[in-house]
Amino acid sequence: MNGIHDVGGMDGFGKIVVEENEPVFHQDWEKRAFGILLGTLGQGLYNLDEMRHGWERMTPVDFLTSGYYGHWLSTVERNLVEKNILDAAELEARTKAFLTDPDAQVPNRVNPDLVSHMKLVVQYGAPTHREATTAPRFKVGDKIKTRNINPSGHTRLPRYARDKYGVIEAAYGVHVLPDAHAHGEGENPEHLYSVRLEADELWGVQQKETVNIDLWESHLEPASN
Repeated sequence: MNGIHDVGGMDGFGKIVVEENEPVFHQDWEKRAFGILLGTLGQGLYNLDEMRHGWERMTPVDFLTSGYYGHWLSTVERNLVEKNILDAAELEARTKAFLTDPDAQVPNRVNPDLVSHMKLVVQYGAPTHREATTAPRFKVGDKIKTRNINPSGHTRLPRYARDKYGVIEAAYGVHVLPDAHAHGEGENPEHLYSVRLEADELWGVQQKETVNIDLWESHLEPASN
């Protein structure tokens, strides 16, 4: 979907400031947000693509002012409420309670089985590679054109790379399609490729730089079309 999250290829946001010796967490609540997201995602309460689509639906103001772990908390809340795992009214009430009393004791529950499970999730991740049941439409070296789409839902085809010519540089086999997986439409696995796009094609500037983007077969069409 188009939105404030999709700023790739845009300018005018000022210089990127890199913090020297930047810590992993600036505040303690960010550690908890990190654990909450991994714990809920790792238990399969929602998937990686639903997670991304969750923060894509933040308002522009909230997205630009909440920071990285704020995005994580937002998508956890949205996904768990939408799946009826959390009650929105109860969540709101508890949030207000902690805002009123920030020093209130946070409930603590020990779950050794969940800890063991999460260690495996962190170690092995959640592979998206699937068995191929169809032949790939493209091969390395093929010239392609990205589709000009503007879906209302999640897509891995960024706005700045749509309706552009490029070249298939690598083929990764078949992988879960995020554009479907983010919306409860199943995995719908497709062939996945690394597509090389020239700076001239993307931004109309005569430079040698290129951008490689991982795109699925439904994002592409032959350059001759």
